[in-house]
Amino acid sequence: MTKHIFVTGGVVSSLGKGLTAASIGLLLERRGLRVRMQKLDPYINVDPGTMSPYQHGEVYVLDDGSETDLDLGHYERFTNSPLSRESNYTTGQIYLRVIQKERRGEYLGSTVQVVPHITDEIKAAVKNLAAPGVDVVITELGGTVGDIEGLPFLEAIRQIPLDIGKQNCLFIHLTLVPYLKAAREAKTKPTQHSVGQLRQIGIQPDILIVRTERPLGRENCDKIALFCNVEPQAVIEEMDKEFSIYEVPLGLAEHGIDDLIVDKLHLNAGTLEMDDWQDLMQRIRHPQQEVTIAVVGKYIDHRDAYKSIYEALDHAGFAHSTRVIVKRIESEELETQGPDLLLGGVDGILVPGGFGMRGVEGKVQAAQYARKFDIPYFGICLGMQCAVIEFARNVLHLDGANSTEFVAHTPHPVICMLEEQKQITHKGGTMRLGSQPCVLDENSRAATCYGNLEVHERHRHRYEFNSEYRRQFESAGFAITGINPELNLPEIVEIPEHPWFVAVQFHPEFRSKPHHPHPLFAGFVEAAINRHQARVQVPL
Repeated sequence: MTKHIFVTGGVVSSLGKGLTAASIGLLLERRGLRVRMQKLDPYINVDPGTMSPYQHGEVYVLDDGSETDLDLGHYERFTNSPLSRESNYTTGQIYLRVIQKERRGEYLGSTVQVVPHITDEIKAAVKNLAAPGVDVVITELGGTVGDIEGLPFLEAIRQIPLDIGKQNCLFIHLTLVPYLKAAREAKTKPTQHSVGQLRQIGIQPDILIVRTERPLGRENCDKIALFCNVEPQAVIEEMDKEFSIYEVPLGLAEHGIDDLIVDKLHLNAGTLEMDDWQDLMQRIRHPQQEVTIAVVGKYIDHRDAYKSIYEALDHAGFAHSTRVIVKRIESEELETQGPDLLLGGVDGILVPGGFGMRGVEGKVQAAQYARKFDIPYFGICLGMQCAVIEFARNVLHLDGANSTEFVAHTPHPVICMLEEQKQITHKGGTMRLGSQPCVLDENSRAATCYGNLEVHERHRHRYEFNSEYRRQFESAGFAITGINPELNLPEIVEIPEHPWFVAVQFHPEFRSKPHHPHPLFAGFVEAAINRHQARVQVPL
């Protein structure tokens, strides 16, 4: 029977439940088990697609077009769990399903209530992943214990052991033990209160993972175990990591969490194989060189807004035994301070996606600076569109060239709305989403990076390169090197005469993993390394 692991969080938010859940998934997979991952989010939005990056961070897009929580990025980077729209449920989705059933008359005669109707729908969402061939389903609950909006989810997972047997379920609770400098001691009381709230709901954690800045010591761990009714060996200390988030699985393995889970759930698992992960950590801790990449974005103040971008750059650096130093530049500041001041000395420039007019001219300036001074450039989504706008204005001399997203009646709409999008009125889940095919020019830099002439990449956008201008661009040395074969849409553009100038309409960062960096990110970082070495080389 498929086993279930539920990961909850207490004391404060942003403790890293997603990263912890992903790490547990990785460890179980490395013991030969088949794992599925899932995130339950308590917010009422149907999905995060309409939420501000400042509030929610990036929207992570899956192959099937689902707009999901950024924690699913951790799931994909750490595990091989197949993800789909069933891997991320929100309160909005759950209530929408229940209301649709009520309107169809499926509850005739019943008063529709949180218990049992909402909780039953949550349980069904969790149990749907327990398919034949799946050994373990790991379900992470968003938010913090004590949040009012999370109560239906906690009630639902409380009931699941009653349905399928306690021996088939495991509860892991992630908490914080703060260190008070004035008192010179760690305080376990917040953890005790957090577990107390869970126990009032009817959930007794089987394992506690305790986040801490400093070593807790056996005395504090035993104290937590006693007051939280947990076995001493099931209190696992998780200290902040010095180098990288990719240390987390190794830290958990050192404390034997995989053995605990295997024993408590009576899983038929093999031995833990982590040699390649150890090798990865050696490359992370001991890079041979470093390069500086400027990321010119609209949401730089919120680190998680470009989470997958930063991780993909790191992955490419790992492959080249290189530390990638990211210089985060707010595109609006580029408009006021100029590219010479903010971009001088960098080894590469990456312009990521975004929506709306704010900061766009700064992104256009970044593309121009990279083109003029032969700095490796990588444009993603809006970053591609800004490269097109810049080339149109400054090389093709199309005055006023722009995107119709920003200037509806621009004289030269080199970027325009997709035809399929023009009749759409609703915002949520209506963009061009999910995995789409792309055929590459065999002589392109993209084809060299991929080692293939047809690829599939994930999209999230409404606007595209206007094919009516294609001949003008190509005649001026701006190549269209990737085409969607079904819609004949340009997806990749390059400047062949430039050392490395590649821009794509899709989001390659969503397909990057620490051991398998995305080919375009690997190529971009390699170009940045070449530029850095050429700049620092001392003549004989």
